[in-house]
Amino acid sequence: MPALSVRLLGALAILRDGVPVALPASRKLRALFAYLALAPHPAGRSRLCELLWDVPNDPRGELRWCLSKLRGVLDEPERRRISTQGDTVALDLDDCHVDALEVAGAIAQGNSHLDVERLRALAGLFAGDLLDGLEVERSPHFNSWLIAQRRRFHSCHIALLEQLVASLPTDSQEAIVYLDKWVELAPFDGRAHAALLASLARRGEIGAAEQHLASAERLFQSEELDFAPLRAAWRAIRDQQSGTPLQPQPACLSTISQLIATPSDAGPVEPSHASLAVMPFVEETGAGGGLADGFTHDIITRLAKLRDFFVIARGSVFALAEKDIAPEDAGRRLNVDYVATGTVRSPAGRLIVSVELIEVRTARIVWAETFERRPDDIFTVLDDIGNSIVSSISAEIETMERNRAMLKAPSSLNAWEAYHRGLWHMYRFTQAENEQAKHFFDTALQLDPTFARAYAGLSFTHWQNAFQRWGDRDRESALAFESAGRSLLIDDHNPAAHWAMGRALWLRGEQDSSLIELERAVDLSPNFALGHYALSFVHSQSGDPQAAIGSSDHSRHLSPFDPLLFGMLGARAMAHVRLGQFEEAAEWALKAAARPNAHAIILAIAAHCLALAGRLDEARGFAAAIRKTRPDYRLDDFIGTFHFEPDAVALFRQGARRIGLG
Repeated sequence: MPALSVRLLGALAILRDGVPVALPASRKLRALFAYLALAPHPAGRSRLCELLWDVPNDPRGELRWCLSKLRGVLDEPERRRISTQGDTVALDLDDCHVDALEVAGAIAQGNSHLDVERLRALAGLFAGDLLDGLEVERSPHFNSWLIAQRRRFHSCHIALLEQLVASLPTDSQEAIVYLDKWVELAPFDGRAHAALLASLARRGEIGAAEQHLASAERLFQSEELDFAPLRAAWRAIRDQQSGTPLQPQPACLSTISQLIATPSDAGPVEPSHASLAVMPFVEETGAGGGLADGFTHDIITRLAKLRDFFVIARGSVFALAEKDIAPEDAGRRLNVDYVATGTVRSPAGRLIVSVELIEVRTARIVWAETFERRPDDIFTVLDDIGNSIVSSISAEIETMERNRAMLKAPSSLNAWEAYHRGLWHMYRFTQAENEQAKHFFDTALQLDPTFARAYAGLSFTHWQNAFQRWGDRDRESALAFESAGRSLLIDDHNPAAHWAMGRALWLRGEQDSSLIELERAVDLSPNFALGHYALSFVHSQSGDPQAAIGSSDHSRHLSPFDPLLFGMLGARAMAHVRLGQFEEAAEWALKAAARPNAHAIILAIAAHCLALAGRLDEARGFAAAIRKTRPDYRLDDFIGTFHFEPDAVALFRQGARRIGLG
């Protein structure tokens, strides 16, 4: 063990060589230490003053006093624990054992990979609530932060207990102890109750199970929660124990792991699709309403328009929030995979919005960000922040779902998982991976013929075959059009369906119709980054080059780490060529070619743009790189890939002649 250790899970304690270190009596000093211990980055002094001193005479003076006292407790002869740089303060505990940080680090990596010994050790660190008893009077910002952190670690504790119950021998005494604790900490988690009922039934304690069921029913009814799924699960458990064949139960989910109580207005959530609840944003003081509520409504609406996953209706999440239910607990009650939550602060001259996206099953924070703007035009600022939040949440969930699908055996995938497995292969941008993507999209459609997004994905693979000349262009163009049409027939309000159709129409040379479909895609969902990129792509060749630049910038703002980022950059480069801005075109083309998944066509854009800018050595380098994989590549191949207007064709011919691609 390190010489210095810190206990945050329970009453705050600092120990040196196992001996408690005496801390000053000041609660604000202790709160300051705890906040710095958990802060992922150095904290600004103004933030610390705002956090702990509501209306002080000299907040910075009090902060300096607290830091001085902490240095006296923490610093060692050859090591200073508290460092200040500029206007920030940081606490160095890298070589110390901090129980909460150990738990958070393990959960962040995913608890499914932890062995039983590690799970036991982590669960044993919970000696009580985080920073038990450390509320600070007249410090609402700190107390709000403390409540959020307690909820976070409460969910971590539950996730560890659930994993322990699953990892230990069935019905061992140790598993029963952890199971009881799980039910105690998560009294409305249907999975916990179902697991306990199954354990009691296997041990023959039917009477005890019936008593627990009756008690749980009273508890659920007191919160106006639907108890029918848990009652149906108990019937299934009893039938299984008695050897009676299981009968279909309409109120019972297919497996205990999917069992969860949901408010009656939420409706059932499909287990085969990712689902999200956006809990009401709150002012950091803990109050809701006004700006925070309006922000929540806007984000829920925008996410629903993407139609990427199930988004719980605002009535359900606001109803749970009114009961002061923690976001992670609300996520379990609503049977969703992810929960987004956030705070809104409005200090003088600033608007600060902090957001977290949490994976409910593991209580892991998969994305967190803080957005700070000056509210010169409050509606423009809110729109800008809302765009960033919605696009980030969508991208993070898609990444999580793709990665999860890749870990499963192909034969065990459901339609949703097969679709995301297809996306993973699709974004590799090689002919072999494109065929794999097509296979998984086909699989998804065999499992669910009404899956509009899977048809859009299938259309994309045919589009790639035509665009990259990996197959007969006319045939693949026809298949891209056919698949996009099926996507539209299934869901005419899905932006991805109109995106797929717009791209397929571009392949057929129908630019005007293509732009209509792509405009429809972004009208349906203004946050649909790929729709804005496709508009940029079409305009960059034969439409409005200025519009192409604007759409490229907007698509990158919405999705700055998009797998198709090379295309967004390349489209802007081609637009600059048409405007005669060759040096700008070269710089944007270089950025596109630098992307790790950039294919030969992107390298060709770079070669031609650099040639027009007079940077011939760099251009020839890209031409040589292209010919390593496509020895016969010429200008006609490049021109034939796109639909340029005659003036652009003339410019690219000029560049190609300079580097021997003419």
